[in-house]
This record gives sequence, C-alpha cells and structure tokens, in this order.
Amino acid sequence: MDFGVQVNVYRTSWDDVRASVTAMEAGSWDSVWFADHFIPPGANREQEALTAFEGLSAIAFAGGMTKKLKLGNLVLGNTYRNPALVAKIAGTIDTASQGRFTLAIGAGWYKREHEAYGWTFPSMKERQDRFEEACELLRLLIHSKEPVDYHGSYYQADNARLSPGSYDKPIPIMVGGTGPKRTLRTLAKYGDVMNLDGWAGGGMALDYYKHKAGILEQHCEDVGRDPAEIRRTLLMPCYLTEDKNLIERMVRGLGPGTVAGSRQYIVDRIGEFADAGIAEIMFGGLASGDVDRLQQFEEQIVSAFK
Repeated sequence: MDFGVQVNVYRTSWDDVRASVTAMEAGSWDSVWFADHFIPPGANREQEALTAFEGLSAIAFAGGMTKKLKLGNLVLGNTYRNPALVAKIAGTIDTASQGRFTLAIGAGWYKREHEAYGWTFPSMKERQDRFEEACELLRLLIHSKEPVDYHGSYYQADNARLSPGSYDKPIPIMVGGTGPKRTLRTLAKYGDVMNLDGWAGGGMALDYYKHKAGILEQHCEDVGRDPAEIRRTLLMPCYLTEDKNLIERMVRGLGPGTVAGSRQYIVDRIGEFADAGIAEIMFGGLASGDVDRLQQFEEQIVSAFK
C-alpha cells in the first residue's frame, strides 16, 4: 500500500508547506497532495484575507522540490478553469516531474469563492453536466495521439493537441467525489482513480467504502468498463492519540467511522482497507510544518505496511 499526505495550504506559510514536503521527500512517503480553493473553506469575511495557495502552481512548485514523491490535488475544482487549460498544465507538470502527476478533479462546490472572484456558479445539475464533459475532454486530450476536436454543450476543442503531454504513461485522471448517480458514473466512463473523501464520508467507515465501490462496479458494468482498471484510494482524516476526549470529539464531529485512536487501532483499521483493495491512503488533518507529527505517522503507521 502507498501512503501520502494532504499537506495543508490554507492559513499557513510557504515555509511550513516546504518543511512538510521536504520531510516527506526524505522519508518513506509515496505522495504529496494539495487542496484547491481560492478562499479557505469555512472562512468568514474576515478570514478570507488568510492565505490560500493556488493548487496547481503550488503542486508544480512542490514537484520542483522533489524527485520521488508523486504529486496531485485533492481535488481541482472544474468550475475554476477551462478543462483544456487544465490538461495543458497537467502535461507540463507531468513532463517536468518525469511522470509523477495525477490529475484529480471534481465538479466544484464552494459558492462563496465563485462570488468573490466573479465566476459563474451553476446549478448542481449544470455543474455535473460540465464535469462529465470536462472529464471526457481531458481523457481525449491525454490519450489521443492526434489533435482533438470536441464539440460539447459547454466545452469545445478545435484540432487541439496536448504538447507536452504525458511523460511516459498517460496521466491518471482521479474523479473526485462519490455521488452515486452522476459522479461515480463519470468515474466509470472516464476516470482511472477513485478517491473516497473521509471529511465528507462520516470519517471513514469500511462499509461506506464498500457501498460506494459496489455502485461504481455497477456503473462499470453498465458502460462496459473493467472495474479492476480503476485504482482505489482514500483521503483519511486520522488522529493518532490515546486521548479519549479528543477521540470522542473527532468522532462527534466527523462521524462514527473516524479513524482516531492508538497506533494498533489505526494499523488494524488500515489493514481492513488494504484487504478490501485500497491501493493508497492519503492522510488528512496533519498541520503544515509539523515535521515531528509526520515522522511519528511514518514510524508508527506507515512502517507497519512497508
């Protein structure tokens, strides 16, 4: 199993982000991930002035700081950028990092940042329609050896070529979100990686993952896709602690599936996911710059699976 961390890029300094990435590169971690918002989620108007590093330029810079870590965003918001532009940036990052980039993208949800920057915030249906088109166009651009023509309701391409494209293997597309009717069907049609978000999924219950995986597999059958082609990953909020009060507080806040407890408890929980076919876990909830905490996770948890 591979292990990564979603390094926080909100309400922090670049020095702290750099410290985390440098420590991960020196350790036994496999991947580093940044979020993608233009205002820290949950911010009030006063807090909107706090730092929020832009996702793609930040992860590209991290690529220049590293040689082994795989790179990605959890996840890019489709409504922020034209998907053909996203493909072009992805090709550049993947080429410069020698094939270490995953293009992870979701439909977009944070209304306030759209208002702040003057972007249209469509209805849920339109966002899903746009997202499905975007994923189709991204896959065409990444996989086609010829220039791409595309004429959708929202996005168009006229003899567009992705150059630079993928470094060696086609850039993997991670479809963010697990909505049963639209998002998982879009993943079945156009994605390469599933990611279950524990912040939105009751903490991280094994039964919750199995339920979503079953829906994905049905969509794969419907569209003629082998579900084994889709890599399974988790964004896991994780709290390594013996503090019962903290554990209870985290479970109340995130849900009964929250992974919070002793080293052995966490190792056992992760082992269950490994047995269920999860290929990679990205830990969430580790503060930027907290190198000691990263090393603690590496020594007590990651090492149990290496």
